[in-house]
Amino acid sequence: MKHQLPQLPFDPAALEPHMSRETLEFHYGKHHSAYVDNLNELIKGTPQEHLELEHIVRTADGPVFNNAAQAWNHTFFWHSLSPDGGKPNKLLSEAIDARFGSFDLFKNKFATEANELFGSGWIWLVRNGGGLLSIETSSNADTPLTGENRPLLTCDLWEHAYYIDYRNARPDFLKAYWNIANWEFANRNFEA
Repeated sequence: MKHQLPQLPFDPAALEPHMSRETLEFHYGKHHSAYVDNLNELIKGTPQEHLELEHIVRTADGPVFNNAAQAWNHTFFWHSLSPDGGKPNKLLSEAIDARFGSFDLFKNKFATEANELFGSGWIWLVRNGGGLLSIETSSNADTPLTGENRPLLTCDLWEHAYYIDYRNARPDFLKAYWNIANWEFANRNFEA
């Protein structure tokens, strides 16, 4: 099975001014595309060639894991964004308040942990098997997909996610992120 670069769930200019078309052209059109292309090359002629992407992420290591996980993480990231943004529904909002104290305290904790992540990686809002929420950071290509927690929402913290629009100001990117965070996607993931 040849893995394909998935379609963006929005027009490349739809996230402006928070994320520019130029960023999407590089981030999606070059970085994400390269992970998919590299993965296809790495697994060509191997038993992994016929596996679903999530199975590869859960079982691979080394370069195959890195490219598969980055392909999966980026697809999840695009779905974590929306020009409409939205807000947590009643169930997710109550879970956020119960775990973090309030939505504002959650956003502050999310931003603090994201800004403290050294180097490249991801920040995730996740739900454990008991329904409790937590915030996780992961370095490089690491992903909650390999663990027990279910990802609800993510933000890409690699510099290519924000450098064109925000240069080296990750905190400014994270402030803008809340304008385009796709809470409808997070709501569905929470309830699934």
